[in-house]
Amino acid sequence: MNTDTSTAELVNRLSEQVSRLARDEIRLAVAELKDKGKHAGVGAGMFGAADVFAWWGGLSVVAGLILLLSLVLPPWAAALIVAAALLLVAGIAALMGRAQVRRAAPPLQVVENVQQDIKTIKEHAHR
Repeated sequence: MNTDTSTAELVNRLSEQVSRLARDEIRLAVAELKDKGKHAGVGAGMFGAADVFAWWGGLSVVAGLILLLSLVLPPWAAALIVAAALLLVAGIAALMGRAQVRRAAPPLQVVENVQQDIKTIKEHAHR
């Protein structure tokens, strides 16, 4: 190293090198995030495709059940029975979902207590 280099020049070089290092690290992070984002997008697309194929598979199972029942019943009766069973399952799931959503609602007693507390505080503040 040159002994004629001043402290100010050394500090200036250090500052430039740190800035370059920070910019390079940021570029690397951006490139890495772009790559990860691309993979996340492709993965989300694959999940979407899996969902579509699972839906089609479920529809095929329903059609199979109708065809199976049509061996012993008229096809229209088989279709109605399978449809009724599916609607029953959907109704039960909806009722269970509604019960869960109601549990997530704010407790009415707490809301009433807070409203009463606010009313009491306002009354005392006016006195």
